[in-house]
Amino acid sequence: MMKYVTLFVFIILCAFMITVNISETASAESVNDQPKRRAELLLKDFPAAVTKTANTSLTFPYPDAVRGIYVSGSAAGSNRFNELIKFLKQNDLNTMVIDFKEDSGKLVYKPAKGSPLSAAGSNKIKSIPVMLRKLEKEQIYPIARIVVFKDSHLAYKRPEWTFRNKGKVWRNERKEAFINPFVKEVWDYNIAAAVEAAKLGFQEIQFDYVRFPEGFEKKGANLSYSKGDYGKLKISEGQKRVKAVSDFVKYAKDKLEPYDVKVSVDIFGYTATLEEAPGIGQNFTEISKNVDVISSMIYPSHWGSYFGISKPDLEPYRLVNAYMKLERKKLTSLKKPPISRPWIQDFTAAYLGKGNYQPYGKLQVEAQIKALYANGVKEFLLWNAGCNYTDNVNYKMK
Repeated sequence: MMKYVTLFVFIILCAFMITVNISETASAESVNDQPKRRAELLLKDFPAAVTKTANTSLTFPYPDAVRGIYVSGSAAGSNRFNELIKFLKQNDLNTMVIDFKEDSGKLVYKPAKGSPLSAAGSNKIKSIPVMLRKLEKEQIYPIARIVVFKDSHLAYKRPEWTFRNKGKVWRNERKEAFINPFVKEVWDYNIAAAVEAAKLGFQEIQFDYVRFPEGFEKKGANLSYSKGDYGKLKISEGQKRVKAVSDFVKYAKDKLEPYDVKVSVDIFGYTATLEEAPGIGQNFTEISKNVDVISSMIYPSHWGSYFGISKPDLEPYRLVNAYMKLERKKLTSLKKPPISRPWIQDFTAAYLGKGNYQPYGKLQVEAQIKALYANGVKEFLLWNAGCNYTDNVNYKMK
């Protein structure tokens, strides 16, 4: 009998030790791996939204150098799409940056029924697989543009994730709402969309509006919002914003690693001229450390009196040349610098007023490209919100 009692006690002790070990492991995981578990748990809530397996049947070799255009969801889902393909083929261009999650926060397609992403869906693009197969046939490199923190749709759906003014969702002067970069559930929501784009077959995820609203250093004090874990840090408010944005970029890069896609980020060109831009939370160097591609928006019309140029829109070569020299210094200081692929201007900025702008066409676009080539940069993206691009430009500088 004593033998059986001893055996029973031994079994009880083993069970207790196993329980303790599991408890300790779970506790350590909750402390050390909260971000990882948060994403895993959230993605479990996206079973219908996230495609089960990547579309490995598509083949898109990386171009000799990306030379691309922005394509809105409306353009991609209409007859204009074929016109834009034709334009690319006739002009030595090879890439489309296509809206996947737009400035409004809406998706350009309808996710699966019952998905937490479905509320953000739209019918702009009927079938992304069909669209991508067409691009594969033409060997046009597809990039999915995901607007991150400017998101009126999600702000109104989840007001606790946004900035509030007297209890109401705060909007900027253009009536746009932003979601809060301090809230890590917001990170996971956008990464879930990025994972879906990657699995559908996009070769690169381009994050845009990776920042706080412009002028937030002046507006934030009058708004109510969560600072999450960043509220506990003993650093300045500006440094908290910079850290949150930089952390998001690194987190997104890590989460997208299994999907074999490049990760790029759009960033204000002027941030490279500063150590950091704490108002909006962008630090050019920190963001560049954690991306495959950095795409500075260097439209001449968007600069004030910089680099000794009083009216930059009138001097596109000089502006781009001065910026690229500065950017090169910053990037070469990094151990593993990303590809530099700036956004350049193919639109006329009449809003600057008489004497401050010029009509943009062949000469002005070529001037910007020449400045890039003069600084060893052969990749670029053309921005025109209406997707109307200049024909017969020497895009490849042959």
